[in-house]
Amino acid sequence: MPTPEVIAPRFSIIIPVYNRPDEMRELMASLKQQTFNDFEVVVVEDGSTLTSEEVVEESRDVLNIKYIVTEKVGPSNARNRGIREAEGAYYIFTDSDCILPEDYLAQIDQSLRQDPVEVFGGPDRAAPGFNRRQKSISYAMTSFLTTGGIRGGKKQVDRYYPRSFNMGISRKAMQLVGGFPVTRMHPGEDMVFTIELMRQGVTTRCIYDAYVFHKRRTTYRNFFRQVFGFGKTRYLISGVYPDTFKFYYLFPAGAVISGAVLLIFGMLFDWLFLTPVVLFAWVLIIDASFRHRSLVTGLLSCWAAFIQITGYGLGYLDSWCRVTLLQRDEYGVLAHGFYPD
Repeated sequence: MPTPEVIAPRFSIIIPVYNRPDEMRELMASLKQQTFNDFEVVVVEDGSTLTSEEVVEESRDVLNIKYIVTEKVGPSNARNRGIREAEGAYYIFTDSDCILPEDYLAQIDQSLRQDPVEVFGGPDRAAPGFNRRQKSISYAMTSFLTTGGIRGGKKQVDRYYPRSFNMGISRKAMQLVGGFPVTRMHPGEDMVFTIELMRQGVTTRCIYDAYVFHKRRTTYRNFFRQVFGFGKTRYLISGVYPDTFKFYYLFPAGAVISGAVLLIFGMLFDWLFLTPVVLFAWVLIIDASFRHRSLVTGLLSCWAAFIQITGYGLGYLDSWCRVTLLQRDEYGVLAHGFYPD
């Protein structure tokens, strides 16, 4: 008898995870609720000491899951391992601290059938049940006032660069680059990945209705470290791909320098020099308070926004000093690129 044909799933959802079983439980629960069910789940345990194995086993009766355990290799290489095991026509990447609305995959499938594209992504937002800190950090990362809409807002300032918390790519397009960059630089590897795809002539699109709830269980201190890393790697990416540099990348660093100058002038001469900073803070508070219908969340969102701008700006300036003044190539990417042979 002929061997039955094995039909591959339409989507392979690839999830790198490190020590986050509680978050994975929520993500798995949201995957079980999807109205579109032609998909598999590929979980890559990236050297965790607190694993998600039990969570995965609890979900096997409902979901088609591959569970892969590796040594600690970092999220970029963990995704690459997931790619090698995935069988879907499209790879979809999300983070373990994300929750997917029940129509998430249905929205992607509908969009791709109406207007096919090789690489796509979507925005992130805060769910109503998130705590105030999570909502404030989400505001800082998604508001047009703080990021200019580059993370999937309706007002795009340039071509859309999907982020790995909500990114999809066809199997065909993946073959053009082979996977995510193999350097240990993090964060920023998803940006490099998208740039390399665009260099191959691949177009990208934001599917606005395919959003995820990004929970971000973090403290404000850790949030500062994260955005500091974003600013640091943004400078390095521009060094390797100078054609991708945009003037607005300098805004956070400029805000840090300007804020420091205004603070010094305020201390030496008159506190009225800080008027622009105070006005901007009030705009943030009012906007965030109306969005979340809470003055407390508005105040925390203002604090998170200043952390985001300051951290990103300082990270950018730190990288500039290391490269330009100290002549250091911390990750070896300026000399060898992100995809070394």
